[in-house]
Amino acid sequence: MYALILAGGKGERLRPLTDTMPKPMVPLCGKPILMHQVEWLKKAGVTDVVFLAGYLWQVIKDYFGDGTAVGIRAHYSLEDSPLGRGGAIRRGFTQVPPEEETVMVLNGDVVTEEDPGAILERHRKIKEANPGHMATIMVVPMVSPYGIVDIDDNDAVQGFREKVEIPYWINAGVYVMDRRMAPELPELGDHETETFPRLAQSGQLAALKSRAFWRSVDSFKDLQEAEAQLSRR
Repeated sequence: MYALILAGGKGERLRPLTDTMPKPMVPLCGKPILMHQVEWLKKAGVTDVVFLAGYLWQVIKDYFGDGTAVGIRAHYSLEDSPLGRGGAIRRGFTQVPPEEETVMVLNGDVVTEEDPGAILERHRKIKEANPGHMATIMVVPMVSPYGIVDIDDNDAVQGFREKVEIPYWINAGVYVMDRRMAPELPELGDHETETFPRLAQSGQLAALKSRAFWRSVDSFKDLQEAEAQLSRR
């Protein structure tokens, strides 16, 4: 099985670390975020990983090489100029053999403790019932970035709560895509704003709800929280 990882992020909020490496190579508990992702993907039977890279891509290749040392076959899809995430995925599909019908796709800055087999199984079951099904996305609860103040009918403060779940779900940046997705993706642009809304309207997109640990590492605070969770594990 193949996986595509969007690994071209500059990670400006993680400077100065990202002055010398792309964001997905930032160390997390002693190894790059990308290495955590590769280990996670291997649990789902992934054998080949295509790194969709651009910014400081050589750092990724220097670390993974041909992938032998970490138990995969590593491939590289390089951008001379930014294609957008959708364009990068579309180009990455050109390195996936025609016989590979199902491909896992990850944003290069996310870590999760969800079972990778769960989203694959969800995708396969939906496709059995609906052969036109194109993609399954993992979604996680939206958590308020602010503390919640509980107030009674008389406006008396009853208490305070942190990290409260809001009744909405957000895209976790973890996908399973049918290879028929490739021509649906923009050559230049973003799949979340151009392709996914169209697939949703046509009933070709589904979700897996996950409450397992998940973090998108965008800041030093995210990095610290992810390290704390992974260290407990």
